[in-house]
Amino acid sequence: MSPFHSHHHHEIPESLRKQLEDFRVSLWKRKLVEAVAAGMVGVLLSFLIVYGLDRICPTPIWARILVFLGGIVLFVGFVPYWLHRWVWRHRSEDQLARLISKKYPGLGGRLLGVIELQNQNEEGDSHSPRLRAAAMEVVAAEAEKRALTEALPNPTHRRWAGLAILLGLGVMASFVFTPKASLNALERWMFPFSQVERYTFTQLNDAPSELAVPYGESFEVVLRLKKDSEKRPELGSARYEKQAEIEAKLVDGVYRFRFPGQQEMGEVQIRIGDLRHGLKVRPLQRPSVVKTRAYVSFPDYLGQEPRGWELSTGELSLVEGSEVRIEMEMSRPVVSGAYGPARAADNEEGSEVSNIEGELKVAGNKIATSSLKVGNVPFEIPFSWSDEFGLKGGEEFQLRVNATKDMPPSAYMEGLPKQKAILPEESIEFEVLGEDDFGLKKVGIEWQSLVSGEGERPEIKGELILAEGGREELRIRKTALFSPAAFGIGPQRLMLRAFSEDQFPERIRSYSEPIALYVMTREEHAELLKMQFDRAISELEDLTRRETNLLDENQRLEELNGQELGEEANRKRLENQERAETESAERMKELTEKVEDVMKGAARNGEIEKNSLKKIAGALKPMQELSQTDLPSVRDELRDAREPANRDEKTQENLESAVAEQKEALQKMEDALAQANEARRRLEGSTFVSRLKKAANEESTIVATMVESFARKLIGKRESDLDPSDRRKLGASASQQALTAADVRWIQEDLGHYHARTGNEEFHAVMKEMRDSGIEKGLEDVRSKLMLHHSFTATEAAKSWADRLSQWAATLGKELETSGGGGGSGGDAGPSAEDEDFEFMLRVMKMVQTQQDLRSQTRVLEQRKRDRNPAR
Repeated sequence: MSPFHSHHHHEIPESLRKQLEDFRVSLWKRKLVEAVAAGMVGVLLSFLIVYGLDRICPTPIWARILVFLGGIVLFVGFVPYWLHRWVWRHRSEDQLARLISKKYPGLGGRLLGVIELQNQNEEGDSHSPRLRAAAMEVVAAEAEKRALTEALPNPTHRRWAGLAILLGLGVMASFVFTPKASLNALERWMFPFSQVERYTFTQLNDAPSELAVPYGESFEVVLRLKKDSEKRPELGSARYEKQAEIEAKLVDGVYRFRFPGQQEMGEVQIRIGDLRHGLKVRPLQRPSVVKTRAYVSFPDYLGQEPRGWELSTGELSLVEGSEVRIEMEMSRPVVSGAYGPARAADNEEGSEVSNIEGELKVAGNKIATSSLKVGNVPFEIPFSWSDEFGLKGGEEFQLRVNATKDMPPSAYMEGLPKQKAILPEESIEFEVLGEDDFGLKKVGIEWQSLVSGEGERPEIKGELILAEGGREELRIRKTALFSPAAFGIGPQRLMLRAFSEDQFPERIRSYSEPIALYVMTREEHAELLKMQFDRAISELEDLTRRETNLLDENQRLEELNGQELGEEANRKRLENQERAETESAERMKELTEKVEDVMKGAARNGEIEKNSLKKIAGALKPMQELSQTDLPSVRDELRDAREPANRDEKTQENLESAVAEQKEALQKMEDALAQANEARRRLEGSTFVSRLKKAANEESTIVATMVESFARKLIGKRESDLDPSDRRKLGASASQQALTAADVRWIQEDLGHYHARTGNEEFHAVMKEMRDSGIEKGLEDVRSKLMLHHSFTATEAAKSWADRLSQWAATLGKELETSGGGGGSGGDAGPSAEDEDFEFMLRVMKMVQTQQDLRSQTRVLEQRKRDRNPAR
C-alpha cells in the first residue's frame, strides 16, 4: 500500500441539493417578511397609539416617550434578532437538516448523515466510495418523495404582513380623513420631548386657563367654539373637582356651564368632543363695602354744622334741602366705579329726580361720589365697581336717600310695667327718653285720671317738665319721680305718659305709650298683698315637696357603701342632686325676695294688724336662713361627696352630713310654711275688716250725699223737677248701693269659707249675725228707695247699715288683735321681749319708709319747682 493516502470528496446528489436550496430560500423569504412586517407593525402601532390617545386626552410626555421607544425598539431590535435567528443561523446544509428533523425526525437524521458523509475525507481503502454514493442516492430518492417546505415553521408572515398592511391603511386613512390631527400626532410621536399642543377636532376660541369667580356664589364658565372647528358637539360636560358632572348645550357657538358656589380653589375638567381642557378656579370675595360714611350739609334754617356719620344700613334720611356726599371704604382696591342714575323710590307717580349720576372717585380702596342735592322726593342710587380680577360688585348695593320733612320727636318711658299699683304716698322712679332728628325743645311727663263712668272722681290733669333741650340736643334721657301724694292725688286710676317737643314751630307734643297707674286705697292694697303672699306660699309649698323628694334620693344614696358611691352611675346621681340643690337655693332666694316685698308693703300699708306682720316676719326669717346658709350648705356637702379624690369614708361622711343638714333645712321649710299659712289666715281675716269698713264708708258716703241734698231742699220734689246734676247724683248713689250690696253678699260667702278652713267661731258669729240681720234685703231696699226718690227713709236706713257694718268690722278687728293664732285667744300676760323687739323693728321700718317717701316727694316737688322756674 502506498504511504500516501489519497483523499476523495463526494458531493450530495444534485436533486437533494436543489431541494435544500429551495427549502432555505423559502425559509429566508418567510422570516424576512415576518421581521420587516413585525417591525413595521411596531412602528405603525406606536404612531396609532399616540394618535388614538390624543383623541381621548392629551398624551403626557412620558407616555409618548414610552410608546415611541416601544415602536422603534421593536423595529430596530426585533428585525436583526429575527434575521439572525432564521437567516444567519440557517445558512449551511446541516443547519437546514436539523430544522427539517423537527418535522421529519427520520428524514432529518438521514440528511444529517448524508451531509456528514459528503464532508468526510477518505484515505486508502477505509471507506467504500460506492457505498457512500449509494447511501446518498437512497436518501435523495426518499427526500424527493416528500415536500421539504412542509418542514418549514408555522407560517406567520402573511398574518404579520396583513397586520402591517392593515395598520398602514389605518395610518393612511388617518392622514386622508384627519390630516391635521394626523400630522399633529406624527409630530408629537416623532418628537415626544416637544411641547407641541395636542390637536383636537373641537377647537375653542381663547379658552382661559385660570378664572377668578365670586366666593360662594354660583358662576358661569363660557366657552366659545372657533369658527373653523372641525367638530361642533351638541353637548359638552364639565366637572369641578369631584363634584357632579355638569352638561351644557351648544347655543350660537357657545357652551355655558353653570357651577354652584365654591369656597376653595379647584380645577374644572372640561370635555367637549375630543377636547380636554383644565381650568383653575380661584374663588374670591367680591369687592364689597366695609364702611360707608355720609357727609351732610344741613339746610340753613336748622342752624347745624355739617357733620358726617357711618351708615349701618343702606338707608339715609335727610331733611329736604340737604346736600350729601357718600364715601365708601372697600374690602380691597377697585379700579373703576360709577353711581346712578338715581330713580324715585317706591315708584312714586309724577315724581322726578334731578340727574344724579357720574363716575366714582377712586383712590385705592376708597370711592366717593360728588356732592348730591336732596330734593323733596325720596330716591335710590345704584352703585357698581370692578377690581383688577374683573370681579364686579355693587349690583345689589344701592343707597336710599329719604327726603323727609323735619319729623316729630319721639318719647319713651323705661323701667315701668304696663300697669303699676301703688299707695298715694309711694313714689315710682323711671327713665324718660326723648329723641329727635334735629334737636329737642323739651321732655317731660303728663298724667290724667282715667274716668270710665259716672260716680268716679273728677278728671285730674298735670304735667312736669324734666329737661329743656336745644338745637344740638338730639337725645335726652332723664330720671323721673312721680308720687301721687306730692300732687294731691288720692286713690284712683291714672294714665301716665312721657312727652317730647322739638324745634318745629307750632307742632303738637309727641307722647309715649301710656302706663296705667292704680293709686289704691289701703283696703285694695291689702287685697293685692294677700294675693302676692298667696302666690308666694304656693311656691314655698312646691319647693318643700321638691326638697322632700331630694331628701328621699339622698337617703337612698346614703344606704350605699363608699365603693358603690364611687361608681360612675352613682356619681352621676350625686351630680344631679347637687344641681337640684343649687336650683332650690336659687328659687328660695327669689321667693325670699318676694316675701320681703310683701313684708315691706304690709308694713307700709298701716291697716294690717301687727300680729299678721309678725307671722310674715316669722316665716321670712327661716326663709332667709335657708336661701343664704342651709340649702347652699347641703349643696356644698354633695359637691364634696362626689370629689374624685375622696376616700370612700370621706364620701360617706360628706353624704351623711348632707342628709343631716337637709333634714334640718326641710324642717325649717315646714316651719316657715306653717308660719306663712298662719300669716295668710290672719291676712285674710284682716281683709274682712277692710272690706267691711269699705262697705261702711260707701254707705256713709251715700248718707253724706243725701244730707247735702237736704240742705238744698230737694226733699219732696218730683224727680222731673230736679236739676240734672242732682238726678245724676241720685242715680250714682243708687248704682253705688247696688255695688255695695253685691260686695256684702261676697263678704258673707267668704266668711263661711274662712270659718270652714280655720274654725274661728268669732268670724262665724259675725257671718251669722249678718245673715240674721237681713242686710242683703236691707241694702236692696235702700237702693229701691233711692230710685223712688224716698231720700229721707233711704238715708236713715243707709246710716243704720253703715253703723252695723262698722260694728262688725270692729268685732273682727278686735278678734284679730287678741288672737294669737287666728283661731284661739291670747292670754292676759303682758307683751314678751320678742314682741317688744318686733314692735320696735316695725316702728323703725315704718320710719325708714316714711323718710323714703318724704325724700321722694321732696325730689318730686323740687322737679316741679324747677319746671316752674327753669331759669334758676
